[in-house]
Amino acid sequence: MGRKIVIATCSLNQWALDFDGNFERIMKSIEIAKENGAKYRLGPELEICGYGCADHFHESDTLLHSFEVLKKLLESPVTEDIICDVGMPIMHHNVRYNCRVIFLNRQILLIRPKKLMANHGMYREMRWFAPWTKFRAVEEYFLPRMIQQVTGQEIVPFGDCVLSTKDTCIGTEMCEELWCPSSPHSQMSLDGVEIFTNSSASHYELCKADQRLNLIKSATSKVNKLRTISTKNDKMF
Repeated sequence: MGRKIVIATCSLNQWALDFDGNFERIMKSIEIAKENGAKYRLGPELEICGYGCADHFHESDTLLHSFEVLKKLLESPVTEDIICDVGMPIMHHNVRYNCRVIFLNRQILLIRPKKLMANHGMYREMRWFAPWTKFRAVEEYFLPRMIQQVTGQEIVPFGDCVLSTKDTCIGTEMCEELWCPSSPHSQMSLDGVEIFTNSSASHYELCKADQRLNLIKSATSKVNKLRTISTKNDKMF
């Protein structure tokens, strides 16, 4: 028998390099999510530092202040008993990635780097970030000392992985990954993922909301068909 799952998707008015303001808006969104019974809170792409930091992404201070905000989020009682999915830049093996950090009760569950970059039109993500190109590969990420002091963790999973719980399996995408023909949700659905999240950041464009909604509906229909085909194939052998 199925269970009801409440997930909060939060569209925030984040500003580039406004770390204090961005933190306050993230905290408020988590409060609202919990008040409405959500057990998973999803925020926008790069919400901690702001999406439009441009060449400030190359500065070490941008990374440092992002971790300082993450530390405050981890320490806050507001983030207890809800899975929080936040976006920030992270340096791993001297390579800068656009990442999702998923945590629960002061424990970082995983860090998921973006695999497919938006590098067309007004987007220049390849200027600041590298794509994660290792399919189904997970590495050890050594946390900064300030985060270790809060979580008690030295290393956490970093890479192309999903979150498995007692009730379901959750996979995350980031913005451009939904728009590409090789969207990760297709393969994740074949691996048993039931809930797909997508954090994004986008400029204003006429009718883009309709286009995004059509992509979501198409993805939902497609993965249901893929899972049905996979199940039928399993029964044939």
